[in-house]
Amino acid sequence: MGLEERLAPSGVERIRDIIRLLRSENGCPWDRVQTEHSMMSCLLEETYELAEGIEKNDIENIVEEIGDVLFQLLFIAVLYDEKKIFAFEDIIKASAEKMIRRHPHVFGEGFCATAEEAVAQWGKIKKGEKDPNEKRSVLDRIPKNMPALLRAFQVSEKAAKCNFDWPDLPSVMNKTAEEWSEFGQALKEGDKESAKMEFGDILFTLVNVARWAEFDPEIALVSSTAKFESRFRKMEDIVHEKGLTLEDIPRDEVESLWDSVKIHEK
Repeated sequence: MGLEERLAPSGVERIRDIIRLLRSENGCPWDRVQTEHSMMSCLLEETYELAEGIEKNDIENIVEEIGDVLFQLLFIAVLYDEKKIFAFEDIIKASAEKMIRRHPHVFGEGFCATAEEAVAQWGKIKKGEKDPNEKRSVLDRIPKNMPALLRAFQVSEKAAKCNFDWPDLPSVMNKTAEEWSEFGQALKEGDKESAKMEFGDILFTLVNVARWAEFDPEIALVSSTAKFESRFRKMEDIVHEKGLTLEDIPRDEVESLWDSVKIHEK
């Protein structure tokens, strides 16, 4: 029987069989030396690639990247299973029980008319699952190694749920203007450390503007960066056709070219 014939015919079990085979004595040298820590780097990379595919609505790429993310997750699960710390079935059981427990309006007697009510109920149930005698901050569960913009969004969201928030969107926008003024003053005084802190305050306040406006700042920045990158590449293509690079032409011509690309897009 060939190696492929020894794999489960389909489903998640087929991928797990592949991972176990890759990590076996006669498998792949690279896969055999991986750890849960090294695979986390792979998982994060694949997750960002999936996010890019979703942002571009590239269906073929989305299918591939979901598969890659799933593979990394299963690889990590197999690593823990090998150490007899927990089995894959423990993950499935715990996740299923949690989802049922936190959706009583679906699996029980509860009722939620809106998404906001469902989120509020989720938070209440989640809070009730914790030891009431354990002193914890609501911020403790936010990973410290998350991307800074995404983590800022989650920190501000947690704080807002504890009634520590601006009263409305205009108030947050006014705060942004205030922080911008303080940043300008720090630059004027030549205080780089203060300027750096004030710049961070601007970014954090803008994160709250996004939260009040009801969109994810991380996704907004991804979209904006992608738009800039697309326009920049078009400028490069135009000058490359003339045998030049952007460095070869004057600044005012670069600005004119940028405006031309923007107009063409519209």
